[in-house]
Amino acid sequence: MNTHLSVFALFAIMVASIGMAPAFGQTVQPIVVTTDKTSYSEGETIMVTGEVSEILFGYAISVMTIAPNGNLVSIDQVMVGSDKTFSAELSAGGSLMKQSGEYTIQVLYGTENRTAETTFTFGGSSVVSGPEGLVPVAGTDFMVGYEITGGKLISITPDVDANSLIIAIDATDDGQLTITLPRELIDAKIGDEDDDFFVLVDGEEVDFDETMTSTDRTLVISFPAGAEEIEIIGTHVVPEFGAIAALILAVAIISIIAVSAKSRLSIMPRY
Repeated sequence: MNTHLSVFALFAIMVASIGMAPAFGQTVQPIVVTTDKTSYSEGETIMVTGEVSEILFGYAISVMTIAPNGNLVSIDQVMVGSDKTFSAELSAGGSLMKQSGEYTIQVLYGTENRTAETTFTFGGSSVVSGPEGLVPVAGTDFMVGYEITGGKLISITPDVDANSLIIAIDATDDGQLTITLPRELIDAKIGDEDDDFFVLVDGEEVDFDETMTSTDRTLVISFPAGAEEIEIIGTHVVPEFGAIAALILAVAIISIIAVSAKSRLSIMPRY
């Protein structure tokens, strides 16, 4: 009888140990991270969220974005909330996130054994910068630098009567134009003091950000999908045809003088 009881007790212990094994075998990750989507297009917001197993007071979480070629795209630091969660926001695209492919988000919390990573895919950026990000201003000798997201810049044409530049764009998505304008090309002043430009997107006035130097003014202008024209209005813009216009005017004046002189000669009586 005692033998049967011993066997039963041993069997019960084995069953209990088997049932408890998964619980003891579970490993709690010190930190986890994820994104709200697995794939993003240019201009979208990347929501990064995560959770830690314990709060390390005085430490922030480093959030790094790595491009497919291994380059560091962005780095940020965020604090952990009292509920042990954290979050960060990134913008898909820009001057550093151009390449299409799989990007990696790595997070580090305090020590090297508290790390985690997740990945997402990006379809590529249409931002144009550097030597390729130069566009001629029609009828002038000026080239201006620009970057654009969400569309393409087609042309820039001066409007002398309106003291403005007309920028034709093809906006496939909500986007942003960053353009650096030489003061010799267009400026806005009241006397010797700088004044604000007026900026219209398809005829509607919009707000914009601006930085200035003694030689240039750089504007950052947002536009909606479907936009076709951005107009920047100042108090001075170069003549539409620049030096060519002056040459044409000079030739015209000389021609008029010559014709007038010949006409006077032809009507004078001959003796």
